[in-house]
Amino acid sequence: MRHLLIILFTYLSINVMAQNSIYDFTVKDNKGNDIQLAQYKGKVMLIVNTATACGFTPQYNDLDSLYDSYAAKGLEILDFPCNQFGAQAPGTDEEIHEFCTLRFNTQFPRFKKIEVNGENEQPLYTYLKSQKGFAGFDPNHPLTNILHDMFSKADANYTSKPDIKWNFTKFLIDREGNVVARFEPTATKEVLAPAIEALL
Repeated sequence: MRHLLIILFTYLSINVMAQNSIYDFTVKDNKGNDIQLAQYKGKVMLIVNTATACGFTPQYNDLDSLYDSYAAKGLEILDFPCNQFGAQAPGTDEEIHEFCTLRFNTQFPRFKKIEVNGENEQPLYTYLKSQKGFAGFDPNHPLTNILHDMFSKADANYTSKPDIKWNFTKFLIDREGNVVARFEPTATKEVLAPAIEALL
């Protein structure tokens, strides 16, 4: 069994390493269809893991506002629901999509629910984390102290590890497919907007 696990781990590692560009990845939309990220070549992408029952869920309003402002200029927001943090995205893909469109009127593409950390993590996220590690919480955000206390109790060295910490972590990709920035959940729209504008 151990031998088989080593083989599997080696295969997965080689497979991810072989994918040298974000455009090499294929993901599934919320209906289960394969979507090649190569279709977003030439676009600026904001990739975010989301949840529907989180303290950060109102950020859907900010994301939709950013999409309204910049989609015509070349921004795509890719929404990946994830239930790994506090089980705060418990619904089916259809239920999550219905919630987001009815409650927040979101227009950007939504994908199949995934895991972003651990042995079952989506390979896209393995790649994203390899490109940009933890960026630090905004010291002025009201939830920063709560998050820091929670993570530091579990792991005193959590800031040095690239794993996704919580819902609404965002990766910004330029028009050439480079991962240029990572924003933790405490980053506000006022921080995101100029970073996006600089790439459009």
